Amino acid sequence: MRNDTAPRSLLQPMTAGFLAALVGFGSAFPIVLQGLSAVGASPAQAASGLLALCIVTGLLGAAHSIATRQPISIAWSTPGAALLIATGVPEGGFPAAVGAFIVAGGLVVIAGLWRPFGRAVVAIPMGLASAMLAGVLLDLCLAPVRAVGALPELALPIVVTWALGWRFARLYAVPLAVLVAVLIILIATPIPEGALADIWPNPVLVMPEFTLPAVVSIAVPLFIVTMASQNVPGLAVLRGNGYRPEVAPVFVSTGLFGAASALFGGHAVNLAAITAALCAGPEAHPDPARRYLAPVAAGVAYVLLGLFAGFAASFIAASPPLLIQAVAGLALLSSLAGALAGALGRDDERLPAVVTFVTTASGVGFFGIGSAFWGLVAGGLLLALGRSGAVR
Repeated sequence: MRNDTAPRSLLQPMTAGFLAALVGFGSAFPIVLQGLSAVGASPAQAASGLLALCIVTGLLGAAHSIATRQPISIAWSTPGAALLIATGVPEGGFPAAVGAFIVAGGLVVIAGLWRPFGRAVVAIPMGLASAMLAGVLLDLCLAPVRAVGALPELALPIVVTWALGWRFARLYAVPLAVLVAVLIILIATPIPEGALADIWPNPVLVMPEFTLPAVVSIAVPLFIVTMASQNVPGLAVLRGNGYRPEVAPVFVSTGLFGAASALFGGHAVNLAAITAALCAGPEAHPDPARRYLAPVAAGVAYVLLGLFAGFAASFIAASPPLLIQAVAGLALLSSLAGALAGALGRDDERLPAVVTFVTTASGVGFFGIGSAFWGLVAGGLLLALGRSGAVR
């Protein structure tokens, strides 16, 4: 009996872990590559960033899970990558963006080490943080509609595949849409000769530059989005499944390793939120004490998937941008729905949240600082003004 159950007890968490990695990678890698390209990365630098994120994600998730015997899943910040798409190239180009990534990682470390700062971050009204994220995501989530209008014969099959996947197998809806998009691009659109010649990812060291506009428009919103939409929900998933990990080591390690990955183009790593449920729930193993093996398997899978980063970057760079944007928009629709629900959840924060949303979604920046920061400022000022006049 022992010989029969031992392999099965390993197979289930390993399967769950590999599935979590495949879903996480397949759903989000186009967003990561687009985000890095949007802030000035070359295809080689974007591939290097994706490779660095895969390696750091895999190693950190496996290390934390083995050390704590808890299913602590690590992921890159998909909402953070969406923020980069909306922000655009900062003054100073990609080196300035890399400097902002390092600052964002440093802020995560401070949140882990200095409890008052961590509590202050958590105290940011969730309605405003959610509204900022929704404003960042809105334009991206309009891309599928624009693609259907401009290229209906190419985009409509992708959207229909996603819709059918959402109806019958929601976990696979986005990966299936990505697969169909790849097939359509290969069959129906010309790929320039030689575009996919160099498919192996090579680490590219990027020397950072630290500029105030990039720190304010990229680092601060990236930090807030990562904490509010990834780390806090990730902790909620773990606690909902009966796990109570120490927060400080997770924040410090993800901040430090995220900053290290920035030197090779990565933007941010954090606790996984959506795919964490696959590794922390009963699907990973009936025995909660054995579920920590799932993130270990996911870590191995992420490192292996990183080997495809060069091909993915070259393929996306050679593909019609509108189709890639459509796939990214479909992948972010659930995030937009959650952000809108969070933004409008409280009556006293609703109008300030709407102000944050429309200011961020406008894309209008001032003094070289992007609209996400000004959205938080505008909503925060209105919220403070409303509370200062509240009847006591």
